[in-house]
Amino acid sequence: MEKKDFEAWLDNISITFLSLTDLQKNETLDHLISLSGAVQLRHLSNNLEILLKRDFLKLLPLELSFYLLKWLDPHTLLTCCLVSKQWNKVISACTEVWQTACKNLGWQIDDSVQDPLHWKKVYLKAILRMKQLKDHEAFETSSLIGHSARVYALYYKDGLLCTGSDDLSAKLWDVSTACWEWSSGAKTQHFRGHTGAVFSVDYNDELDVLVSGSADFTVKVWALSTGTCLNTLTGHTEWVTKVVLQKCKVKSLMHSPGDYILLSADKYEIKIWPIGREINCKCLKTLSVSEDRSISLQPRLHFDGKYIVCSSALGLYQWDFASYDIVRVIKTPDFSNVSLLGFGEIFALLFDNRYLYIMDLRTEELISRWPLPEYRKSKRGSSFLAGEMSWLNGLNGQNDTGLVFATSMPDHSIHLVLWKEHG
Repeated sequence: MEKKDFEAWLDNISITFLSLTDLQKNETLDHLISLSGAVQLRHLSNNLEILLKRDFLKLLPLELSFYLLKWLDPHTLLTCCLVSKQWNKVISACTEVWQTACKNLGWQIDDSVQDPLHWKKVYLKAILRMKQLKDHEAFETSSLIGHSARVYALYYKDGLLCTGSDDLSAKLWDVSTACWEWSSGAKTQHFRGHTGAVFSVDYNDELDVLVSGSADFTVKVWALSTGTCLNTLTGHTEWVTKVVLQKCKVKSLMHSPGDYILLSADKYEIKIWPIGREINCKCLKTLSVSEDRSISLQPRLHFDGKYIVCSSALGLYQWDFASYDIVRVIKTPDFSNVSLLGFGEIFALLFDNRYLYIMDLRTEELISRWPLPEYRKSKRGSSFLAGEMSWLNGLNGQNDTGLVFATSMPDHSIHLVLWKEHG
């Protein structure tokens, strides 16, 4: 048959075929297959595989492929990466999908990273760390030995842990390597004036101010450079177990962004004081969780310039610093013995007599715990502390290292909980 005649015949057959029902089309194909030889059957086999197994990710525009991939969960996407090199390349480059997956795990997102393959790698690292937390395998422990008497005070900053002991020494420790003793160091300043034990101090170099809270129910404001007492703040009726000096980040009728604020806490109340050029300040506000003092506060306090958070016998209370209103109360089972160590945008670090806990603040669920030994108890909260806390605002693959928690032990050693290196 001539080519021209064949094409005309094929057009007529195609028109007739399209007019048939599905059953008639199937019968027609069965009849044609029965008339086909080896060459035709081989041709049919090769083309059917291409028609039935179309690679839609390869055929679709990249933007449309990314849109479809957004509807799949990360676990399914990882499975899809195994289909072919092309699928793995396209799926790995879908930045928005992997960024969202990382955010859902409590991971910080740096939008300045331009590498399209970066966020899948970050997700794989994140999912491993979150699995370690869930399986209670994210931490490891260590001990610092060197004091010969009770360790009653701890302070941590920039990878160094400072401890004060009844053996009349203060020691500065690198939590991963060695320690240095300060017994021969020159005393830089002496602040004398409280008539009771000092439970908490904070300072600011810019203001040249140090503040201290004491068992004499007062808060004292000192000149950091000279050691002179500038003011004594009164009003507490219990031991002042915590003072925090922080710059305000919100505006209200009583303060503006950039103002320095002093918070002092006792067993029942949190007092807010302005600290700036005017040293002789008066209390701006007193916060409590019960007017009749039936609910006591734990000696732990968090203030980031926007929110005040404190643990109590009933749970975690969060105040909005602009309005002083309680905006959130977080309760969990058996919360009466749980204390606050750190509070961030994503996670909170808590502990009780037996465990260290991590709470996901988005769900208010405890996602991990770590066993603690029989550590030395302190009503004033000075025998334990949190280490690095930037990860509480979201993990990023670099901030889950170093010290998590430290506490003094009955044998005068210091027990450390550290992040375990990524597996």
